[in-house]
Amino acid sequence: MVKPGYRFALFATLLAVVVVLLGAYTRLTHAGLGCPDWPGCYGFIGVPMSEHKQALAETRFPEAPVEVAKGWYEMVHRYFAGALGLVILGLAVQALRRRGEAQQPLKLPLFLLGLVTLQAAFGMWTVTLKLWPQVVTAHLLGGFATLSLLFLLTLRLSARFPPLAIPRRLRALAAGALLLVIGQIALGGWVSSNYAAVACVDLPTCHGEWWPAMDFANGFHLTQHIGPNYLGGQLDSDARTAIHMTHRLGALAVTLALLLLAWQLRRSGLARLATLLLMALGVQIGLGISNVVFHLPLPVAVAHNAGGALLLLVVVLINYRLRSPGHVALAASAGVASASRPIPLSQDSGSFELPRA
Repeated sequence: MVKPGYRFALFATLLAVVVVLLGAYTRLTHAGLGCPDWPGCYGFIGVPMSEHKQALAETRFPEAPVEVAKGWYEMVHRYFAGALGLVILGLAVQALRRRGEAQQPLKLPLFLLGLVTLQAAFGMWTVTLKLWPQVVTAHLLGGFATLSLLFLLTLRLSARFPPLAIPRRLRALAAGALLLVIGQIALGGWVSSNYAAVACVDLPTCHGEWWPAMDFANGFHLTQHIGPNYLGGQLDSDARTAIHMTHRLGALAVTLALLLLAWQLRRSGLARLATLLLMALGVQIGLGISNVVFHLPLPVAVAHNAGGALLLLVVVLINYRLRSPGHVALAASAGVASASRPIPLSQDSGSFELPRA
């Protein structure tokens, strides 16, 4: 039986998916500065639509001519992000009111409230610092972190997964895979914020070479100056190539780690989790290749962001499944040595057999 607040948390998770995709769409359509101020747009609550308002807007911001479509992309993203913030506030209030109830998460909803508040600040700095890559990347990571933690809260409130006795090495492998996926998402954010997605337009080589000319020092110069407008990027070709190639190498490392994790999951009887992981990985690899081959078409690029979110949530699910409440005590009762052997499971239904002493 699900716990109180489960449906509310599930709704917040789905809303966070929408916010992440809207953010990707805004970024990929170069609409991050569709409104040059924050939280309004050219000093208005919404995008100025009338000729009088547009003339006034261009008087206020002469360096940023009004582009209605881009302005609406940005403002719609802000509206949905604001709605998500209010929903997370509701989750935090609900958690405080029920803090005396058994197994009611409290720290996680409060942490999410702090995180979404920080996200609002990053949203403001994205505009006021003119798409400074460090802030844009941090804002993207914050969005993915908010989504994954809301998903974790939903899992905790679902109360649908029984405890499993899982080998410690498998839990360590899953945790390592999660860190790799997070690192790859950060690299993807750095690629996007520095406009390096089309730095290489061929596969598996780049500019017809296996190791083209690259400038890693400037490509990963994390203290780029504040002041220039970073719309379109400020780096030269070799620096962008270095970022793009690093993302490719990261994708290879993540693929190998997740294939190993899927194999170990199947060996431990968790075939459904392994299949889900392989499906999410396959989709993301296909979308990444399509981005290069078809030169970053907008639908594919947005879908690639969605695929990254899906892959992250699958790995979060795996880690939660392997660390479900109660499994530590279960493994201890079975004995550390016995728990290191694969545990026979019945079609991932949640049933298990304890190893015999």
